[in-house]
Amino acid sequence: MLPPLTEGAARGNTGPTIEGAMKTVLISLFLARFAAAYLLRYLNLRHLKRHGATVPEGFAGAIDQEALEKSARYTLEQHRVGLAESVYDSALLLAFLFTPLFPLYDRFIASLSGSYLVQGLLFMLIIYLAQSILEIPFSLYNTFHLERRYGFNTMMPGLWVSDFLKSVLISALLMGVLVSGALLLVRHSPELWWLWVWAFFALFSITMIYLSPYVIEPLFSKFEPLSDPELETEIRVMLDRAGIEVKGVLQMDASRRSLHSNAYFTGIGHVKRIVLYDTLLKQMDRQELLAILAHETGHWKKGHIWKQLLLMESVALALFFLVHRLIAWGGLPGLFGHQDASFPAQVLLVSFILSIASFPFTPVGSWLSRRNEREADRFAVALSRAPQALASALVKLACENLSNLHPHPLYAGFYYSHPPVVERVAALRAMKEPDPRRNN
Repeated sequence: MLPPLTEGAARGNTGPTIEGAMKTVLISLFLARFAAAYLLRYLNLRHLKRHGATVPEGFAGAIDQEALEKSARYTLEQHRVGLAESVYDSALLLAFLFTPLFPLYDRFIASLSGSYLVQGLLFMLIIYLAQSILEIPFSLYNTFHLERRYGFNTMMPGLWVSDFLKSVLISALLMGVLVSGALLLVRHSPELWWLWVWAFFALFSITMIYLSPYVIEPLFSKFEPLSDPELETEIRVMLDRAGIEVKGVLQMDASRRSLHSNAYFTGIGHVKRIVLYDTLLKQMDRQELLAILAHETGHWKKGHIWKQLLLMESVALALFFLVHRLIAWGGLPGLFGHQDASFPAQVLLVSFILSIASFPFTPVGSWLSRRNEREADRFAVALSRAPQALASALVKLACENLSNLHPHPLYAGFYYSHPPVVERVAALRAMKEPDPRRNN
């Protein structure tokens, strides 16, 4: 049976010497992960400094020397801000988890209410709110200095405040539902809670995929039918050839916030919708837009969405079981130098350990994602019959968004969810136009 974790505390059973050693090991592993991430950043930036002035193959005429230099500066500044934020977050996290602040916070929450459910909710929600507030300086700097300096930000301060407040409120409400449901399941089934909580989270995720396009997204952006009816007709004809039906083809007022551009599918099943940023509609010609949407269609047609969801839920199931076993062990608080910890506090401690353990698997997920992107590119060429249009669209997107055209191979292999754009463009340029008489 589980120790009485849900009622308040679980006492570590490791000796003081072992506790101190394990605490040192955990901190060392965390710092090693940070150092590895920093080394990858360093390699990427050094590679950019060496090759950033070279116009890549396939980009001649699309980007000049001045634009290349601007792109390199943008990437460099993004990395510097990202590094500063990473140092800031890491220092706060270590100071919270490995000092008396953690048990003090845990006891403070316990003093606010005698209810197990209320304690768990307050524990998680206050941490979330504190984290959101602590991240404000970086969000403001990125939005109103970095993005504005490079000509992307169009957001007014009032809209930023509105977005921030709505995001915090919605996230807090959704977190409240998840945490409440999870805690009730833990109380109801101390031995099998990991299975029931996993199922609850999976069901919640799928439900939100259905609801988000109609409940959440409209709270932030305005969606309306495409202003070009002929383009919508061509899109639907192309989707019919692929055997995919969508609820709507919409454009979004992304330019209220940023000049970055994108397009995406949202929803699943009969509520699938295509959304194009209004900025993308201004940047691309009709063939390029169709090619981009053909690529997104490829993700649906090849089952990437469901395969990814299935993989994520399978990993989540294993992780929930692992969390259950670690908490049931009873010695978890001692690894951090604490005598005891409530159930939600131990969940946070396990999350810290898992964040370290998962780091080496990052390139595996990135590789799987890049494989799907290549497959979607090939499908897009077969569907749109226009490899050069997709290549041209990717060149435009990279140039307009000031993408790094010279990532270090190791950095890209570790983090990139898409193949480097120069590589993708070269592969598309090498493809032949499909026979228009061939059926898809």
